[in-house]
Amino acid sequence: MFSGIDEVDWASMEHAYGPADDVPELLRGLASDDPAEREAALDGMYGAVHHQGDVYACTLACIPFLFELVVDPGVQDRGGVVELLTSIGGFDLDEDDEAEIDEDEIEGAANYAMAAAAVTAGAGVFFELIADEDPGVRLAAPLALATLHRHPVRVLALLRERLPVEPDEEVRLALVEAAGRVALRHRPLAERVGKWLGLLASRADSPGLRLAALAQLARCSPDGLPGDVVPVVSGLLREMRSAPEESGGRVEPAGPGTGAPPVGIPAREDDEPEPGSDTTAPPAPAAADSEPVEPVQAVDPEPVASAEAGRGEHVVTPTLVGHLRSLYAQENAGRGAPWAADLLRTLHVGLDDRVGDRTALLADQLRSPDRHQRIDAVRMSGGLIRAWRGPYEELVALVGEQLADPEPRLAEAASHVLEELFGLAAPAADALAARLAADPGGWVKTWAGGPPGLGSTVKALARLGDARAVPALAAALEREQVAHDVGFAVGCLGAAARPLAGVLRRRLADVELDENAYDRASPLLAGLTALRAGEATPEVLRVLRGAPEYRGAWLRTAALRALGAFGPAAREAVPELRALVRRPGTASATEAAEALWAASGDADAVLPVLIEGLESDQVHDRRSAAVALGALGPRAAVVAPRLRGLLAHDELWLRVDAAIALWEVSGRTRETVAALLTAWEQNRHVRVRVAECLARMGPVPEGSAAAHVLRSELVSVRRHNAMDGGYGSHDIHEDEKLLALCRQALRGAGKGSTP
Repeated sequence: MFSGIDEVDWASMEHAYGPADDVPELLRGLASDDPAEREAALDGMYGAVHHQGDVYACTLACIPFLFELVVDPGVQDRGGVVELLTSIGGFDLDEDDEAEIDEDEIEGAANYAMAAAAVTAGAGVFFELIADEDPGVRLAAPLALATLHRHPVRVLALLRERLPVEPDEEVRLALVEAAGRVALRHRPLAERVGKWLGLLASRADSPGLRLAALAQLARCSPDGLPGDVVPVVSGLLREMRSAPEESGGRVEPAGPGTGAPPVGIPAREDDEPEPGSDTTAPPAPAAADSEPVEPVQAVDPEPVASAEAGRGEHVVTPTLVGHLRSLYAQENAGRGAPWAADLLRTLHVGLDDRVGDRTALLADQLRSPDRHQRIDAVRMSGGLIRAWRGPYEELVALVGEQLADPEPRLAEAASHVLEELFGLAAPAADALAARLAADPGGWVKTWAGGPPGLGSTVKALARLGDARAVPALAAALEREQVAHDVGFAVGCLGAAARPLAGVLRRRLADVELDENAYDRASPLLAGLTALRAGEATPEVLRVLRGAPEYRGAWLRTAALRALGAFGPAAREAVPELRALVRRPGTASATEAAEALWAASGDADAVLPVLIEGLESDQVHDRRSAAVALGALGPRAAVVAPRLRGLLAHDELWLRVDAAIALWEVSGRTRETVAALLTAWEQNRHVRVRVAECLARMGPVPEGSAAAHVLRSELVSVRRHNAMDGGYGSHDIHEDEKLLALCRQALRGAGKGSTP
């Protein structure tokens, strides 16, 4: 094994962490008899040689040696190596990607293409591995074939042929998933795959297999789903709960005389191929593209070895792979079918914008007696609400019911989901309050690597504006180190948190103005700002005057924002603010000017400072100046030409701020609305800011471009800020705010409103 490995000039290559001269050791580690060494080597391959999916020259050089490993039956944990090869060779660079590649990315793109070609060229070996004695290899091989092999018809035939004889349930699910992958990658085969999946969904002997078929149908051929998909899936989940632990069991073909063919047989020769599909390959797959092999023989299902057992001995190692494996084991301890959650997630992704069906299915899961199913449903409920708009009152109430469950993971998952919902969490308000009262130890969470933070139940209740969160916030303010997010929670509560002003003021007066002052003072300043607690002006002035050099600019900004929020109640600070605005052109001068205007109303003192800020070299400073000028209204009408000139600036957010300020100082809507609607289409994340302005302008004229844009937003089911593969903790709140602003802007439209 590894013939020629020492002849490769590894030292001349690099991986994510420097010279690649350690790669031969990693490759040899993958073949070690020591499970800890194998795991450490695999971790090194993903961490350095294939770091975050990257392909380097050393990654390409590894490919022949990785193929040697996967075909050697003496090597353990080969399934992990198959998965590694699939990842290395499975990157698709479509035409859009190619058009966007710049000069710095050409080499990387070439590496991806060469990796795909190299792994695809050797993908014939995966045909042999589909019936390997190692269940872990059999588990990884189907997806490798579906992702990498050039002849999808051969792959599909093998998957269908293998299914009736495969003894391991998890591997059978992988065969079905691979069929879905074939259909997604080769759309002319989607109808054929869909018909087969439909048969499996209705006639397979295992409820898990039927659920897997439905999940793949939703992904690749959603029109093939049954009309009553929700009760069908709910029935399968009940069947899985009541059945003994699924370990194997074959997909039995229909008996003689039924008139129905076995659901797991290969495609018949008289199946009509789809246009563009590979029709030259015989039904029996080949180990290499040029040589056919004998059809796969049936496997004696006794004794049945599980795919999990086939992955080798689990050891505790200080690696990312080991950590993830440990987390997976903890998460699935006690589960009879740990793969069920993945199937349901796949199904939900396939159901896409069918919010009603997805909500009904999750509601059924949340009523399940199986806690694991409820944990999965809580998390998937969060994903659904995050991405799609809909009526979620019943679903949220059911999530709230999980807060009372004695299983800590379930209650914790529920509180984290509710924390993100803000006003949508209202149906769970009483459940949150009960949880809060029952668990004072969870009001504040501490971590070794950072400042303490509020518990998710406290945040969820505060974000609802529920006064029952006040005692928890009061307790958090009495701790030696104040939670970093207490100020934001106070802001969400609004007037209900007014009793906390005194303790916020007292704690701010006690803050030592040393290098840690910002961390200690900023949450207190945020709370006082939200409450507009002008009586705290002396304490805020102390911070403003004594801000240390380290992060002092941040601390002064927070103090100036507080003084600006206090308005005329901060008259005591006016002399200090006048001194600060004498340094025009700086960020602090603009912030001081805003606060001075709020406290004194002296436009003559602040206007020159803000005009100079509008000419700053820094886009952020120009934006701040534009916003501040807008707050002056007609008193700043003289800057209208300057603001109009910014409507053509390259920076979109500056254009938006300038357009809004232009309307505020001049009252002219035509230019402002045109600029705002252009920005609306260019960047979805600017829409809340735009809608705020349109709502303040008053009801938009019926039939106008603005009305069309707002109504289109309101009928969209997808949240405007939904992202694939990520989300922000305030995304739901921002989107619900956008919807409310759209309705407000349209309210009364068509009743004589003017442009």
